[in-house]
Formats: sequence, C-alpha cells, structure tokens
Amino acid sequence: MFDQETGTGARGKSDLRRSYDDRLNNILESATGLIARVGYAKASMRLVAKEAGVSLAGLYHYFDSKEKMLFLIQFRTFSALVLTVQEKLYGIADPVEQLHVMVRAHVAYFAANMAALKVCSHELESLINSAYEETGELRRDYYGLLRAIVDRILDARAPNSKLDRYVATMSLFGTLNWLYRWYDPKRGRSPTTVSHQIASQFLNGVLGVDNGSKQSLNTE
Repeated sequence: MFDQETGTGARGKSDLRRSYDDRLNNILESATGLIARVGYAKASMRLVAKEAGVSLAGLYHYFDSKEKMLFLIQFRTFSALVLTVQEKLYGIADPVEQLHVMVRAHVAYFAANMAALKVCSHELESLINSAYEETGELRRDYYGLLRAIVDRILDARAPNSKLDRYVATMSLFGTLNWLYRWYDPKRGRSPTTVSHQIASQFLNGVLGVDNGSKQSLNTE
C-alpha cells in the first residue's frame, strides 16, 4: 500500500519505524550507562546527547525532559523483568522451584543489563508525580510475585513460622538489587551459579529459623 499524504509505502513506514526505534534504543542505552556512572543529577541532556552521538536538538525530538527519559528507562526495565519472570514461572507449581526460577531470571536479566539495575536501584526517588506512581506500581507488581512465592513456601514447609514475611521478601530483594556493587558476570561465576547460591541461602535461612521460638520476629 502507498500513503498518498506522506508518499511512503508500507515498507517505507516499517523502515522508518524501525529506524526511530533503533535511535530511541540507542539513546536509552547511552543514557542508562551515563546515569549509572555519574548519577541522574549530573547526567544533563547535553551529556546524554554526546554519549548517544546525537545532536541536542535531536535528543529533544525524543524527550522533552530528562525525567521522561529516566521514567522510560525504569518503566521498560521493570516491564521487561515482570514479563520475563511471569513467562518463566508459567506451568511451575512447586514454590521452591518457583523461587529458584525467579531468582535465576532476575540475576540473568541484570547480568545482561547491569547499568539498568544500578539506575533502577538508585534513582526511583528522582521521579515525581505520575512517573513515580507508574514505576512504583510496576515495582509493587514485582514485589507481589516474589511475596506470593515466599508465602507459598512458608505455608507448605513451615506453616507455624513466626518469620516476618515482608522482611524476608525485602531482604532477598536487597541481595538481588545489590548485585551491581560486587558481581561481574564477565569474570568467574555464571549467573546460574550465583542465582542458585542466593536462592539456596535464602531458603536455608527462612526454613531454618527456629519455629518453636516463643519470641515472634514480627514486631508490627
């Protein structure tokens, strides 16, 4: 088909769309790396444009503010992560295996996107208003996936445990979100090896708590 208004055929439109997406992806990848290195406050639009190899005017064609760029980085990252985990969990019934699958998916994703992990861990508070709320909603969805697995594990393996499940879930997220501080996937340990140890340590901890203790760990 041929668009008489733009003079562009269907193939031409597809090529333009792909070209636009490629440039957008390049800008976001460059911005993510820059923000991870220097921080959001210091990553000016001019520096992002230089990093991405585009003009400042060209950058403003894609984003009219730095905050919208940060929002899209975080939104894309967590959307992709939630979808990836949901897909990998499909058809798995055993909650222990679910935990291993989710931790493995998380570690593998961020081993390939370490700068994104740092930006998402450090820069949530840099977002405001609807951008903060939308990103927060995705984070809550992701928390809900892991919390449901933790609940199923404890309900099945330690139903009388007084363990604070919120604290348990957030402590595991703390371990996962701190990976960028020490883990280099290009040297030594594979993502599979690292994820297996993290999941095993977590399971041994939550299931090894003295459930006969009279002192509740839940202080709320």
